[in-house]
Amino acid sequence: IYPPPSPPRIFAALLVTMADSAQPELMDEDEPFLSNLDIFLFSLIAGLIVYWLIFRKKVEPIPEFKKLESVETSFIDKMKKTGKNIVVFYGSQTGTAEEFANRLAKDAHRYGMKGMSADPEEYDMSELSRLPEIENSLAIFCMATYGEGDPTDNSQDFYDWLQEGDADFTGVKYTVFALGNKTYEHYNAMGKYVDQRLAELGAQRIFDLGMGDDDGNLEEDFVSWREQFWPAVCEHFGVEATGEESSIRQYELKVHSDLNMNKIYTGELGRLKSFENQKPPFDSKNPFLAPVTVNRKLNKAGDRHLMHLELDITGSKIRYESGDHVAVYPINDSVIVNRIGEVLGVDLDTVISLNNLDEESNKKHPFPCPTTYRTALTHYLDITNPPRTNVLYELAQYATDPKEQENMRKMASSSPEGKALYQSWVLDSCRNILAILEDFPSLRPPIDHLCELLPRLQARYYSIASSSKVHPDSIHICAVVVEYETKTGRVNKGVATNWLKSKMPTDNGHKATVPMYIRKSQFRLPFKSSNPVIMIGPGTGIAPFMGFVQERSWLKEQGKEVGETVLYYGCRHKNEDFLYQEELDEFEKTGVLTALNVAFSRDQADKVYVQHLLKKNKEAVWRLVHTDNAHIYICGDARNMARDVQNAFYEIAEELGGLSRAQAVDYIKKLMTKGRYSQDVWS
Repeated sequence: IYPPPSPPRIFAALLVTMADSAQPELMDEDEPFLSNLDIFLFSLIAGLIVYWLIFRKKVEPIPEFKKLESVETSFIDKMKKTGKNIVVFYGSQTGTAEEFANRLAKDAHRYGMKGMSADPEEYDMSELSRLPEIENSLAIFCMATYGEGDPTDNSQDFYDWLQEGDADFTGVKYTVFALGNKTYEHYNAMGKYVDQRLAELGAQRIFDLGMGDDDGNLEEDFVSWREQFWPAVCEHFGVEATGEESSIRQYELKVHSDLNMNKIYTGELGRLKSFENQKPPFDSKNPFLAPVTVNRKLNKAGDRHLMHLELDITGSKIRYESGDHVAVYPINDSVIVNRIGEVLGVDLDTVISLNNLDEESNKKHPFPCPTTYRTALTHYLDITNPPRTNVLYELAQYATDPKEQENMRKMASSSPEGKALYQSWVLDSCRNILAILEDFPSLRPPIDHLCELLPRLQARYYSIASSSKVHPDSIHICAVVVEYETKTGRVNKGVATNWLKSKMPTDNGHKATVPMYIRKSQFRLPFKSSNPVIMIGPGTGIAPFMGFVQERSWLKEQGKEVGETVLYYGCRHKNEDFLYQEELDEFEKTGVLTALNVAFSRDQADKVYVQHLLKKNKEAVWRLVHTDNAHIYICGDARNMARDVQNAFYEIAEELGGLSRAQAVDYIKKLMTKGRYSQDVWS
């Protein structure tokens, strides 16, 4: 973009033009000295000069993005500069591993050591071999496993590097705490791999691999491991606990009284005003605000609310494939937010910043700042999940009733009575932070400390219920609204599903929007469309298979050879919650669906589930799998359904393949390795 020419240059150019136009060969004496053209040109010049003089200072410069400050990628240099000797890396998808890493880094000071938590995505992990340069140094890894034994997004590069690299980690001391869920086939695969691989590369394990199970009590697993881990560290390095058990603040509060409203975050996750001025590419830090075009109830009756939503991604440049997940960022219920403000007696519209006391930390704030308490509690903080024991421990000091303070400290301890009390009073009773504040009337912590301690509100993932071949500008979601009564008589509502339920296409003339991005998945249709597919998805597990069936239909229309497409679906009652019944019947009628098998679990005395139908059709199932190279897909509940379906396949392989149970298990494992047995499950 060139600067506009200055008036002298315009003036000179126009004079030349005038000179050319005002040089007739002979001048008539009766003609006026200035012609109409001359007057017009002089007027134009005068106007331009006046415009330039008056308005030139108001021309706004073209906005530029500020260059990002250079981020230090050497964690070793940072540790040396800040006197740290413990680094805690985290591979986190939902924030829990990051939370545990922060707690371990904070613990270090109690043992006369200094720790920092670190995102492996932000640092050069090949520097790990330099760790012995720091005296009494230790690397801790809190590694979550995502999906089918996959690394989390932020640890993918580290995982790839570990697989490919041949670094020498001699002298590096480490330990690993793994986060996973026993109901999944590849339980804690990432943590196990990192633990094993570091040892192979010469690092010294100073404490046993910790195994956290989210299907049980992940918090208790972590606390129990941690209680044994630190004494082992003390023994190894010959240090003693300082005995400092006091609360340590990580952030300091700054209240803003006269800040420009344009500088205040109102729910954005990365760039300020990114919701007003949307720019691709869209991802977890920069979600796209997708307008809701459809929101309809799917079930005809019953006390549940199952819904189908369609999000418009026109013009966003977002691409997706059948089987991918859509991540949505929900907001908390304003009733809970307002009640927290009421109980703590604070003005939620106070503009604040929480600034990290460690100036060298990459994490300057616990959530985008400056913002208001209301925005933080609405958009950024998890206020509905039961708080972890470290939150209770830190908040206990603010309870003025000795009995309440004692109970909080007990629940945060590792004693058997404390663990049992935490399990029953917090977890089993589903008490969120508001319920705890209400049930401990003397507990009135400063709201800024509460905001520092609460974990971040996480995105929710849904299996996409559409095919981009058929719906390139639309993403479909199928979900059930979560709402239940707790043991304390309170009604708890699922954050995301209740928020989505309220998202009607037009809300008082405004378009309802959902902040979203796409997470790629390994849950894919076979590369060869001629391969048969067996899809098993009861309830909302039908979601990705709506996309699969749409895509197989589209492939047929393109003249491609499409193999058998078999669906096993299950619901409670045919006349109540048979989701997408009309669409599925139509797909069966047109031959896109070769077979539609539906288990109505409660329409008869004996409950019938999808695994029963698989066993009933065992000959056809075995032929497709063993002879015709069918791909098997399972979506839905991991705890019961996925396990029962897998057992059904074991039994079919035993009976019709003449295999022993061990051979049948191995047969299905081989299908998984070949990518012919895929699961998209949750617990």
